[in-house]
Amino acid sequence: MGTKTVMYTQLQPWSAAGAPPCMESIAGGNVPERITKSYMTPRQHPWRPIMGYENIQVTPLPALGVTNKLMEPVCTPTGMITEGLKFPNLITGFEKNPTHAARAALYTRYTPYEWVQNALSHYNESDTNRNIAERVRSDAIRLMRMTDDKTSADQRDSGRRIGERITDTTYWRNEVSTELEKMIGELNLLQDTKRALDKAYNDTEVPYHIAQECLYHREHRQGIDLVHDQPEQYLLREIDNLKMVQKKLSDMKNTVVEQIRTNRASQHELETDVKSKESAIAIDNVCHQLNNFSRGINYYGGVEKYDNTLSTPQSWSEHSNRVVTRSQAERARSAQIRLDADNLINAVNNEIWNHWNDTNAALSRRATEILEAKNKAQMHLHRVLQEVFDIEKSIELLRKAIMDKSHPMKVAQTRLEARSHRKDIELCKDEAQSRLVREVTDLQETVEQLHRKLQEAEAQHQQLLMTRSNLEADLHMKVNSLFIDREKCLGMRRSFPITANITY
Repeated sequence: MGTKTVMYTQLQPWSAAGAPPCMESIAGGNVPERITKSYMTPRQHPWRPIMGYENIQVTPLPALGVTNKLMEPVCTPTGMITEGLKFPNLITGFEKNPTHAARAALYTRYTPYEWVQNALSHYNESDTNRNIAERVRSDAIRLMRMTDDKTSADQRDSGRRIGERITDTTYWRNEVSTELEKMIGELNLLQDTKRALDKAYNDTEVPYHIAQECLYHREHRQGIDLVHDQPEQYLLREIDNLKMVQKKLSDMKNTVVEQIRTNRASQHELETDVKSKESAIAIDNVCHQLNNFSRGINYYGGVEKYDNTLSTPQSWSEHSNRVVTRSQAERARSAQIRLDADNLINAVNNEIWNHWNDTNAALSRRATEILEAKNKAQMHLHRVLQEVFDIEKSIELLRKAIMDKSHPMKVAQTRLEARSHRKDIELCKDEAQSRLVREVTDLQETVEQLHRKLQEAEAQHQQLLMTRSNLEADLHMKVNSLFIDREKCLGMRRSFPITANITY
């Protein structure tokens, strides 16, 4: 007598012989023969499980007796959820008491009513399970469609969000890039201003050196010409002004250098932000282009739990805005510093130019004064020389006049000496005698007057010679001073040594 049952299970991969795994453990040929057929549902939907059933027919062998050892174990395929079949032990009871064993076996069988009820219960269970299965299938299909729609919608929304993020990042990247270009341009202009300040500072060295050289040259003036005159005052003022100008230019240069350092710091922030945004845009573009059929997609378990973000959208935009705002503020400050530096360069150039002109004018006036004094000295020297020549002629005439009085004196004295030899009464003090005496006396007075006049002329001659010497020395000093002021000083100051543009 054979028994047939139907068992539902999920099919496991069998061996090449087609036998289930449980049959491989049963040895020998006298075992229940199993005729197995596997039915698989068509793979129209990949989410449906693979289901099948097996038909098992058990045929007892007449050659061997059925024992409890053979009947207790039941061969159950792997993965089967139903319980194995057990058959009543009719043989053991038959050996002891055949009549009671058959009756006991007969009385243990079911009634027809129970058989019908069992069938009805199976039918009801089948209908219930089919309804439940149909509802489960409907729910599964609806859930699958819902999850598919939700997955597609989530993927589209994620793509849209990534696209919006790309738009925002591109906007800020463009803003930061534009500000970076402006900052680079401003930095180049500030570098030009620094070079202009360096040139202006170096240009002050030449007039400073010229002013010092003028003072050194004017120290070679001689005598009374070593006067603290107006040109010397203007030269000292010019030197003081040049020192002050150099200090102003040096301070402005330090300010420009510090601003350049600040601008470079802002430029570094802008460049770093631009590089970060370009990298983010590239990554987001790759993410935006990914789809379900893209190459390189893979599972990264737990990546959604790994949060390495450092900012929020608000702090992210505030960071870019802060970088751009700081750069704009630095550019405004840099532009103001450039304007101040240009104004300072023009102002110091004007001051240097004004002091230069004032000193040149003072030197010109002083040279004119020295030239006039030189001309006057030359005129007086010429007159003194003429007077020396005239007084020398007078001295010679006086000497000749004194010499000329010697013979009349001799004549008068000889007459007196001769008349002194008259005798007796003839030694009369007559008019002739008186006249000769008066003549000798007059000649003596005349010679004394001539000698006094000669001494006076000779003394004046010495004074004239001394005056000539003084005039010649003064004329030499005037010529030397005139050469220093007009040739050396004004010669160095004929052209203004600064070539920068000056606004008046």
